[in-house]
Amino acid sequence: QVQLVESGGGLVQPGGSLRLSCAATGFTFSSYFMRWYRQAPGKEREWVATITNGGDGTSYLDSVKGRFTISRDNDKNTVYLQMSSLKPDDTAVYYCNVLFGGKVYWGQGTQVTVSS
Repeated sequence: QVQLVESGGGLVQPGGSLRLSCAATGFTFSSYFMRWYRQAPGKEREWVATITNGGDGTSYLDSVKGRFTISRDNDKNTVYLQMSSLKPDDTAVYYCNVLFGGKVYWGQGTQVTVSS
């Protein structure tokens, strides 16, 4: 079955960096677009970034453009989110997701807290 496992979150000071990872199993990873979302306390989950199956195309939420980079390693079945110049507003639980077989699958999420 499809499994997505995020890691790499933590507490970071404003202006700092983190790299999130999402390890995928249960489907042919290299055939599917992958996405990152986030959910801040008291807010709805919002889309952050998408990467095409081959990794040659990416798109981003306006507020993270120039600061976040989505990438993937199809040999390792892993998608990454490199986050730089972090702001307190980036504090959220970050999730990866895939649309597979007509169903959306989510990981358990990883907490990112940006605070001094």
